[in-house]
Amino acid sequence: MPVTDGFAGTGSGVARLPYRGRVGEPTEQDAIRIGTQEREDAIKIIGDHFSEGRLPLGEYEERVSKAIEAQTRGELRPLFRDLPAPYPAFMVPPVRQVAPVPVPTFPQHTAIQVVPSDRYRIVAGVLQIVLPFGTGRFYTGHTGIALAQLFTMFIGVGVIWSIIDGVVMLVGGGTDAYGRPLKI
Repeated sequence: MPVTDGFAGTGSGVARLPYRGRVGEPTEQDAIRIGTQEREDAIKIIGDHFSEGRLPLGEYEERVSKAIEAQTRGELRPLFRDLPAPYPAFMVPPVRQVAPVPVPTFPQHTAIQVVPSDRYRIVAGVLQIVLPFGTGRFYTGHTGIALAQLFTMFIGVGVIWSIIDGVVMLVGGGTDAYGRPLKI
């Protein structure tokens, strides 16, 4: 329902619409008087629109002079009606408080008990070091790696690889072919 401003001295008698939530529409707050800070903010934002090429020089000067002469928020609002954001802070519709959405909680899963392998890491490591052609990897069930170490043994790289692999198994353990950790 339209409401007319009844403030003495304004003389506008303009029908004001209740707040609708968009920047260019009049609100009940339009009759509030503005200060120097609001005018300067409006002029700065009009200047930003001018520098981005949205306003020609003549229209820019006209809007700046209207902003300087403005006494209420309602007099500044039409200056931004056909412009995109940014707007002066008082023209941006207030953010509506939204109740937080409850987040469903799921039951916590218990830790899966890891079943150790029936193979021993000390045996695998010693086999890799003493017989450096993939024996320890054959023992743990990693036949692909064991075959690679066996075939590269003849060029010397496989021997170094097997010894390093044996030390790593002794120090850090390892897994069998099924991904289970080796026993100590």
